[in-house]
Amino acid sequence: MPAPLTPETIAHLEERARHVRLETIRLIAIAKVGHYSSTFSCAELFATLYYDAMRLRHGEPRWPDRDRFLMGKGHAAVGLYPLLADWGFFPKELLDGYTRLGNPLGDHPDMTKVPGVDFSSGSIGHALSAGLGMVMGGRMMNRRFDVYVMLGDGEMQEGQVWEAAMAAAHQKAGNLIAIVDRNGYQLDGQVDEVMGIEPLAGKWRAFGWEVHEVDGHDVAALATLFRRLKQDRTREKPACIIARTLKGKGVGYMEREAGWHLGYLAPEDEAAAIAEIMGQPASPAIPREAAAQGDAR
Repeated sequence: MPAPLTPETIAHLEERARHVRLETIRLIAIAKVGHYSSTFSCAELFATLYYDAMRLRHGEPRWPDRDRFLMGKGHAAVGLYPLLADWGFFPKELLDGYTRLGNPLGDHPDMTKVPGVDFSSGSIGHALSAGLGMVMGGRMMNRRFDVYVMLGDGEMQEGQVWEAAMAAAHQKAGNLIAIVDRNGYQLDGQVDEVMGIEPLAGKWRAFGWEVHEVDGHDVAALATLFRRLKQDRTREKPACIIARTLKGKGVGYMEREAGWHLGYLAPEDEAAAIAEIMGQPASPAIPREAAAQGDAR
């Protein structure tokens, strides 16, 4: 049984989500361009998975019985790398050379170069299939680990996602957990204007999944749900968590401007963003320096 979900545990998870946002800003300042808002929408998901839900061993990224984590929205890897370093999977000094020539940490995660990355992603739609493969491989080796797959809501427009969903239900992959970061936006604008995906929960249920909807920025609600799923070893249905999030969460002007899917902060804008993440009021007038280009989620 896990330790009780105390106020101290909740505060720690909230601090780790802040750490994700602050490190995202720091690392993108090195790269000079990056995915702020897509990473900010899943900061609490990252924090809760890596500091409460997932079974991991410090310094052992290839421990055979570890839980696995895959991202369909691989462009949010900038927020994942600091957590992998914190787990001792690679030296923290590598973060300081993010995206520089010869550094293994790129804009998208590469499992052949970065210890702790379970799947190389960036081509949208493939991660759920790979996650199911890991479940099936673990079953063949008589190992029971949980496999978590984070998907963007724009990714729901990919046919391969639904092929994998159908196969996972057929295979009774009860230790496969899909997490949809439902922040409402993709590269070209609002998801439901580009191609509507609702009723999203109904679709997953129709494909044979157990479905839960949760506030993706409420670490207490996330931890409670992940713990409940972890403890249920009789479940045969794979589980889908639809996490309602806000793209750019934590920085007001990013929450209001879809163009921050990919962008760069000038030094004064960076200072204002950091101040707001730390709980200080942000400057009311922030020039828009973002270019909307890149991935679908």
